Amino acid sequence: MSATHERDLRTGRSLWADGPGLGVPIRPLTQAISVDVAVIGAGISGAFMAHGLARDFSVAVLDRRPPLMGSTVASTALLQWEIDLPLVELGKKIGPTNARRAYARSRAAVDHLRDIVARERIPCGLKPSRTLYLAGDEYGFRALGAEAEARAAMGLESAFVTAATLRADYGIDRTGAILSDGSARADPARLAAGLLRRAQQAGARVYSPVEVMEAVSDPDGVTLLTDVGHAVRAKTVVFCCGYEFPKGVPTPGARVISTWALATTPRTPCPAWLREMLVWEASDPYLYFRMARDGRLIVGGEDEDSPTAHTSIPKLKARTGRIARKLKALLPMVEFEIDHAWAGAFGESATGLPSIGPVPDMDHAFAVMGFGGNGITYSVIASQVVGAAIRGRADPDADLYCD
Repeated sequence: MSATHERDLRTGRSLWADGPGLGVPIRPLTQAISVDVAVIGAGISGAFMAHGLARDFSVAVLDRRPPLMGSTVASTALLQWEIDLPLVELGKKIGPTNARRAYARSRAAVDHLRDIVARERIPCGLKPSRTLYLAGDEYGFRALGAEAEARAAMGLESAFVTAATLRADYGIDRTGAILSDGSARADPARLAAGLLRRAQQAGARVYSPVEVMEAVSDPDGVTLLTDVGHAVRAKTVVFCCGYEFPKGVPTPGARVISTWALATTPRTPCPAWLREMLVWEASDPYLYFRMARDGRLIVGGEDEDSPTAHTSIPKLKARTGRIARKLKALLPMVEFEIDHAWAGAFGESATGLPSIGPVPDMDHAFAVMGFGGNGITYSVIASQVVGAAIRGRADPDADLYCD
């Protein structure tokens, strides 16, 4: 274990926090302001929201932290269209038709994300990826076989992989897997920073540090009272607080848990297939990993049902050690050294779908809470759903994300 690893274990510093290209101009809130839309949160959800609105509305982004420094830098940035709950199981909860709609929308969101990055020329290392979903203790090979058939039937690029093929092609000893196309990977902090800078070029302003202490709505808009003593008046407010639930915003069926991640040293020798693959397993808790552009393995998992466990340094060491052992057991041919280890808050919902929609009992207010492993994908969808509502239009899938 390197000295760098020991330093990072003590601080819990995310791999993304010190990367290049994170500069986002900020300003203090020195007077009361009035805007069309106030976005609370300068992470990935707030960045997509501001980017989607700034060309048509005056936008102010407020955050009590520096931009990007919440759950965004804790992400491992597996930009998947696959939802935590398999298509077949999701159908049992919300109905087969709605489940297919949710999967199709998630798949389209990844394509839309890629289009934005290409059109705006955002340097975030975005690369297309395939996914390998391994049989585990929650869903075995029979369940994954049925899942692959259900996805293929609706046109999603998924195929079942047998145990023999897994061993021969990937060196992995599992009873089966699903191989899918159409996902991606990126640096989440650079992605969010690029989106915020593009929004600023269109006129948006980012205020930090500013904490919203209270939001008061009336028939004409919302007044935000802040800790710096200056109010923000907005025609519409959008809470993009990640896994920090806004006060007074109901979150039925949702819970905040803790999760851990690590990154190996650059240029870790790995099988060639890992360069284009996101790997995760049908287990609870599940292991997931991918390769970064510089040859690091980025690995996560070991979720714990606690909203605060991620703040513990002893748990950081213990959980990332367990993640490393699981990775070694799955890929015994890979020798690696841990370079970074970090933890963060993570959200779960009853269905694996996020909560996106109007705030109950508060006029002119929306809340975006990206539950599940598809946080960045859901941030894209949220910007579309809320953006349509603010423009007076109805998104055809908005009902999927409202309780």
